[in-house]
Amino acid sequence: MKYRALYVGLLAGCVACVGLWSVHRARVTAGASRLESWSPQAAANYLDHREVWWQYWPPAQADHGTVCISCHTVVPYAMIRTALGQTLHEAEMPATEKIMMGSVEKRVGNWSEMGPFFSDAAAESRATEAVLNAVILASYDAQRGQLRPITRAALDEAWALQEESGANAGGWNWQDFGLAPWESAESGYQGAALFMLEVENTPGGYSDEHTVQEHLRQVQSYLRTHYASQPLMNQLYVLWLSSKAPELLTPSDRKALLDSLQRAQNSDGGWSLSSLDPAKQLGTAQWKHRLKQKFINIVKSQQSDGYATGLVVVALEESGTNRQDKMLRGGLQWLVRHQGGDGSWQASSLNSLRDPQSDIGRFMSDAATAYAVMALEGAQVSLK
Repeated sequence: MKYRALYVGLLAGCVACVGLWSVHRARVTAGASRLESWSPQAAANYLDHREVWWQYWPPAQADHGTVCISCHTVVPYAMIRTALGQTLHEAEMPATEKIMMGSVEKRVGNWSEMGPFFSDAAAESRATEAVLNAVILASYDAQRGQLRPITRAALDEAWALQEESGANAGGWNWQDFGLAPWESAESGYQGAALFMLEVENTPGGYSDEHTVQEHLRQVQSYLRTHYASQPLMNQLYVLWLSSKAPELLTPSDRKALLDSLQRAQNSDGGWSLSSLDPAKQLGTAQWKHRLKQKFINIVKSQQSDGYATGLVVVALEESGTNRQDKMLRGGLQWLVRHQGGDGSWQASSLNSLRDPQSDIGRFMSDAATAYAVMALEGAQVSLK
C-alpha cells in the first residue's frame, strides 16, 4: 500500500486488538433490564462516526476501491456493531457497516487480484489480512446461523497460509511493525486464538469437517506450545477460547491466570493495558516527565482503561465465570461508570504519545469502546 510509511507511523498510537481481534455474541432481548446506566445508542453513534472517518481517510485506502481493515477501528467495529443493532432494534444494517462488509467481501472474493496492504512486507500482510477477513465474516455468519460461500472462501484463504513447519507451525506469519501487541512479534498468538474461536463458532458443522479438524489440531498445538511464554493479555484470549476448547487451559493454568488478573486489578475495579503486558509499557522517568508536561490530562499508564477492562471482562464472561464473582462485578461497574459523553471509553497507546482528542489519537479508544460494549452486552444476557 503506497501509504505504508505514514500508516505504520500513525499506528504507533494503537495497542491491542486483533482481531481484536472475534465476535462476542451479545443477544439482548427487549425485556432484559440494563445493568445500570450506560448508553448503547451513544456507543453506536461514536463507533459509526469513527468508521466513517476511517473509510474516507486517505492512508486507509487500498487497491480496487477497498479499505484497510485496521485492528484499532475496523475489526472492533465489525465485532460488535451488528449486536448493537439488535439491541437498538435497528430495522437494517447501517450504511457504514454495509460499506465495511462490502469492502471485506470484495477483497475475499477477488483475493488473487488484491495487492497486500503493505507491499514491502507482503507475505506477513497477506497472512494477517486473511485471518482477520475470516474472523470478521465468520463472526457475522455465526450471528445469523448460516455459513455463506464468501465466508467459506475467506476461511480457505486463511487455512492456505497457515504455517506448516518451524517454531510457529500451526500459526500464521504475522505482520510485525514493533507495535505491541497488534502488529508485533506477539500478535500472531492473539490472531491464532481468535481465528480458532471463530472457527469453533461457525454454523453448519464447519468445524467438524475432517480437513478443518486437522487444521484445528495444528492451531491447538501452536497455542499450547507457546502459552507459557505469552504476556497476560495474550493468555486472556485462551481463557476466552477455553469455553470452546477446554483442553487448551489446564486447571492449574486457569487458576494461575485468574490469580494474576486479581493481582492486576486496580482498586477502582478496572485494569490497565500496562498491567496486562508490563514488558511493553513505556514507564521510564523520561516518558513520565514528557507525559506530565505535554499531555497532563492523558490517563497514565497504570490507571484503568476501557480496552484492558473490557477485554478482561469479556474473557471472564465467555469462560463461564459466575455472574456474582467479585472481580467480574468490579470490572463491569468500572465500565458503567466510565462511558464518556461522546459514547466512547478511553484508552491510550503504550507505543507512542498521541493527543487523545485527535482523530489518530482516538484509535485506541475505538477499540476500547467496542470491547467495553461487548462486556456490558454480555452482562445483559446473564440478566435475562
